[in-house]
Amino acid sequence: MIKFVIDMYKKYEEAVNYLFFGFLAFVVNMVAYAAAAWVLGANNEKVVLVLIATAFAWIVSVLFAYWTNRTFVFKSKVVDKQGIWKEFSAFISARIVTGVMELVIMYVMVDLIHINDMISKLVCNVVVIVSNYIFSKLWVFRKKGV
Repeated sequence: MIKFVIDMYKKYEEAVNYLFFGFLAFVVNMVAYAAAAWVLGANNEKVVLVLIATAFAWIVSVLFAYWTNRTFVFKSKVVDKQGIWKEFSAFISARIVTGVMELVIMYVMVDLIHINDMISKLVCNVVVIVSNYIFSKLWVFRKKGV
């Protein structure tokens, strides 16, 4: 049984690591959002503060995600400063797209549909995590020559 689990992990290592570190990025994002929302006094009546807390959580979780994706998930071999900057810029660009998507979804769910901000944040995280994997796999950390 242990050999089976190890073999399956090796076969799907990238996806398993992405799910694991994606979950950790989700936790970082939710904790950062909850802390910022609490400090700001954000709630469904104060949508601007909800969006500010969302943006803060996005920044914190993107920095965490870049490090974990680069190091543990896609195991980037880029070591020169120019290459790292190019990779980081692509990562940030992709995350800006999903960050804007998250802000729009939060605004629609909280302000227009009147869904609780924490439930809305949870839904957003699922959509964003899937989108981020697709961007990272196909654009940011793609293997050269493949």
